[in-house]
Amino acid sequence: MTKKDITIQLTGDLDARPVAMLVQIASQFDSTVYIETGDKRVNAKSIMGMMSLGMSAGEQLTVVTDGSDENNALDAIDKYLTAQA
Repeated sequence: MTKKDITIQLTGDLDARPVAMLVQIASQFDSTVYIETGDKRVNAKSIMGMMSLGMSAGEQLTVVTDGSDENNALDAIDKYLTAQA
């Protein structure tokens, strides 16, 4: 299992389109992927779960991955969330 704290650097709030892209990225991997923020923990492969977080730029969250490709999953999610437009 790997864990990393990430500060979201995307511009604006994470509405439907950016969240859907994040779910697509997480779904490419066999590993389980969870996003933790505050006291919530959500499966990053669940669009409804991810939308319930209401994340926005500048917010810090923790990405937790576990499985055979956990490092690749963590790297891809980190790269997406920290990409600056």
